[in-house]
Amino acid sequence: MHSPTSLKQSFCWGGFAARVPAPQLLRSAAEMGLSGVELLPREYWQMAKDHGLTIVSVDGHGTIQEGLNRREHHQRIEQEIRAKLALAETWGIRHLIVFSGNRAGLDDQSGIAYTAEGLSRVAKAAEDAGVTLVMELLNSKVNHRDYQCDHVAWGVEVCRRVDSPAVRLLYDIYHMQIMEGDIIRTIQQYHEYFAHYHTAGNPGRHELDEHQELYYPAIVRAIQQTGYQGYLGHEFSPLGDPLRSLQQAFELCQLSS
Repeated sequence: MHSPTSLKQSFCWGGFAARVPAPQLLRSAAEMGLSGVELLPREYWQMAKDHGLTIVSVDGHGTIQEGLNRREHHQRIEQEIRAKLALAETWGIRHLIVFSGNRAGLDDQSGIAYTAEGLSRVAKAAEDAGVTLVMELLNSKVNHRDYQCDHVAWGVEVCRRVDSPAVRLLYDIYHMQIMEGDIIRTIQQYHEYFAHYHTAGNPGRHELDEHQELYYPAIVRAIQQTGYQGYLGHEFSPLGDPLRSLQQAFELCQLSS
């Protein structure tokens, strides 16, 4: 077990930007102490940089439903990822988020094989660019019906088959609480495959407060104790004032460090 390290924190654009103008949101996030932003529209990248914010992640390809688990998508996705890798190198973007796609009747073993095959086409290019392709673990019970990469074991097996340091998982705590629970033990067991983390309260995907079931102080400490050096990204939809909710989440996770 490693000595705890202070986690850098970021936030995902979509949950906050609908109710706060872009200049105010980026300025306020930086003033709070957040050091990164995710899934930020291209037109705001320079503005984020001007505020000292790292662009932590963007989508590597479209779409969530039509992803890497189908060979007929591989050529398109490869082209999209290679184009995004060039942008990521230029802008210092750490992660491209990739998706398995929906099952649509495909068995899990075939899905693993095809997804690993698709990622193997771009793994070396990602290594050369210094960018990590993070396949997102999403729940197929509430938000993303039929999505295939909905359990850690499935995603880990894909990573093992690709066998590249540039192919890892995005462990979304909210999604995996819905599908599997056992969050802290999972982090302890599989953290070498988790290159990025997202937060949200469950149920509802809202604030990290006392109205939801996840105890984030203990989860944050568990992540720290693995020696993780990356970002903890807040990806919730605030019910209250967006900036106040983001500040509360930031302070909660800082206090846990």
